[in-house]
Amino acid sequence: MARERIVTPQEQEEEQEVSWGLRPRSLDECIGQQEIIESLRVEITAAKQRKEPLDHVLFHGPPGLGKTTMAHIISEEMGVEVNATSGPALERPSDIMGFLVNLSRGDILFIDEIHRIPRPVEEFLYTAMEDFKVNFTLDKGVYTKPLPFKLDHFTLIGATTRAGMLTAPLRERFGIRLHFDFYDDPDLKRIVERSAGILKVPVDEEGAFEIARRSRGTPRIANRFLRRTQSFAEVKADGKVTRQVADDALRLLRVDEKGLDKLDHALLKTIIEVYNGGPVGIEALGATLNEEVDTLIDMVEPFLLKIGFLARTSAGRRATPSAYDHLGYASPANLFSGQSLASPTLKLE
Repeated sequence: MARERIVTPQEQEEEQEVSWGLRPRSLDECIGQQEIIESLRVEITAAKQRKEPLDHVLFHGPPGLGKTTMAHIISEEMGVEVNATSGPALERPSDIMGFLVNLSRGDILFIDEIHRIPRPVEEFLYTAMEDFKVNFTLDKGVYTKPLPFKLDHFTLIGATTRAGMLTAPLRERFGIRLHFDFYDDPDLKRIVERSAGILKVPVDEEGAFEIARRSRGTPRIANRFLRRTQSFAEVKADGKVTRQVADDALRLLRVDEKGLDKLDHALLKTIIEVYNGGPVGIEALGATLNEEVDTLIDMVEPFLLKIGFLARTSAGRRATPSAYDHLGYASPANLFSGQSLASPTLKLE
């Protein structure tokens, strides 16, 4: 049975209703990702001065860092409409045709998970992005006749967690390419305090920082933890979120002091206990954990790699000495040699 993630698919619809109210509406309201903010501020200002639509934009980085939010902020800053879809929803060129022909000059077409669009749809996008025209196909077989259709100059914004899966021809058609990285703790603390003000959650400075530092560098998770901590404070405390209340609430959610949850622990323990610290292929890990490989690659690995608990090598994934220490295992001296590893001396409950 699949283990619960910090943000499960079942929770996403409920999450979105509240999270949309917490999202910034303009570049000035944004916290963190300053290089991205300044780059977009320059590009948007220049496009407005030239009275031209913004160039095509590609956002890439781990989930929950604000790529979708930024697409909507761009539409607000440019004063245009945004139409949103996702890569898996675009199975055939006809699926995207309805979006393209209804875009007015300057409007934005936002495609989430753009790395998952099928090749025929991708190739259909080439001329739409570059020449702003598409071809309707009339009849079939020997009577096939392409009918060109001119599009208004639009802006395509693509978001992906796996930029490496985009083909070079598609990637090169994006004039603006920006990488979202994990947020640092001070910026996340400011995000928690801002969200607490909107939700009218009483939280002190230490409580906000405790939530921030355990949120895996991700605003989406920080906002979810704030709401879960609010509920805990109302039931188990006096309603105010302090450091102790936040710590107790997050421990109840099985989130440790580094922000790792049950699946993070399970993955690292599997590498250490079952595969002697690695290397092990991601497919083997997925099978052992009974988890989708995409979940491990998109939701688990990025943060573990960021904090140095996981190493990804050509031979497979390895647990690092830091992971051994954090989980309470004795770190073998030959951890990264070609020799077999000693069994851990301590196992977590």
